[in-house]
Amino acid sequence: MGNINIIETRVRGFIEDIQHPRQKKKLNINDLEYQLRQQIEDYYDMDGYTLFYETIQAMTEEKILSPIMNKQTNSGSPGLPLYYWVNVKKQEANWDRLEMLKRNDLLDFTYYNQHPEWQTADEWERILKLYDFLKTEVERDLVSLEERSLELFGYEKFLTDEQLFPGGAGFLERIGVNKERLKIVTYGEPFVYWLKRGCDLNSLKRILIVENLSFFHTSIKLLEEESLDYEPEMIIYGEGRKIESSFSFFFRMFPEKPYLFYYAGDLDAEGYSIFNRLKERYGDCSIQPALKIYRKMLDCEQLANEERKQVRNEFDKNAFFSWFTDEEQVQLESLWVKQKRIPQEVLTVESWRRWL
Repeated sequence: MGNINIIETRVRGFIEDIQHPRQKKKLNINDLEYQLRQQIEDYYDMDGYTLFYETIQAMTEEKILSPIMNKQTNSGSPGLPLYYWVNVKKQEANWDRLEMLKRNDLLDFTYYNQHPEWQTADEWERILKLYDFLKTEVERDLVSLEERSLELFGYEKFLTDEQLFPGGAGFLERIGVNKERLKIVTYGEPFVYWLKRGCDLNSLKRILIVENLSFFHTSIKLLEEESLDYEPEMIIYGEGRKIESSFSFFFRMFPEKPYLFYYAGDLDAEGYSIFNRLKERYGDCSIQPALKIYRKMLDCEQLANEERKQVRNEFDKNAFFSWFTDEEQVQLESLWVKQKRIPQEVLTVESWRRWL
C-alpha cells in the first residue's frame, strides 16, 4: 500500500503542479515516468511501472488526463499512449452569487457560472468597472476602442491584443456585452492623396482612386504630363481594401459638394469586390470604375498571371462586369474562368505611351 501511495502521490502532485485553470497541457508519459525513476531508488523493485500504469488509468477515468490516440505508445508493458492532455483544473465558484444577481440587469453571468475557473479577483474588478460604465452609457460620448479600453481596463490594447493580454479579447463576449454598448467608434486610417498643382479645393471635382502604390506614383507622373485619363484634380492611393474604411475621411477633409469618383484596381476577384463594396457602402457618392484605364489593362492581357488565395465572389464579379461592353465582358469572363488576373502594375509610364 505504501508503494502505491509513493507512486500515486508523486504522479498526482506533478500533474497538479502543471494543471492550468484555463487551458489543456500536453504531457509526455515517458518523460513523467523517467522523473519517477530518478526520484525513487527502488522503483524497479516495487514494480513501479505497474503502479504507474494503474495511476495513469485511474486519472484517465477521473477525467484529469485524456489520452491522445495517435498510435504512439510508450515502451512499457502494458502500453500507454505516449501523449496525454492534462485537462483544465476544476475550480469551485469564487464570486458571491448575490453580488452577481445585483448586476444581472446589465450583464450576463451565464459563462462564468459554467466556467468557474474565470471567477478570479482581476476579472471581477473588470466587471465592476464595466457595470459602472454601463449605468452611465447614455450620457457618454463616442470614443475609440483603444481609448475606452484604457479608461476601463488600464490598457489601450486590453480588448485587442491577445498576446499581451490573454483572455482580454474575449472579455466582452464572456460577460455578454457587445462593443457598441461601450460607445465606441472605429476610425479608419486616413488615405494618402496627391492634389494637382495649382488646384483650388473649391474647383475640385474629379478624383481618381487607384488600388496600388506603383500605379499611384505612375498616375502622378501622367497627371503632371497632362496625359492621365479623366484629368482628375486629385489622385487617392486606395491601398487595397484599406480604402473601404479610409474613404470616409474625404468628407471630413474637403468641401461638401458633388464629386465624380473613378476607381481603378487590379482586374481580379479582390479588385472587383473592393470596388463593389466601396460603391455599396458610399451609395450617396458618384463612384464608377475607371473604364478607360481598365481597357488599357485589358490590352495588356499577355501579362496576366494566376490568382492566388483570393475570395471569388460571383455577385461582385457580375456587378463589376456589367459596366463593360459585351465584347469586353467575354474577355473578362475568360480571365475569370482561367483564374487569371491582370495586375495594375502593367500600366507604367513606358507602356502608357503606346496609347498616346
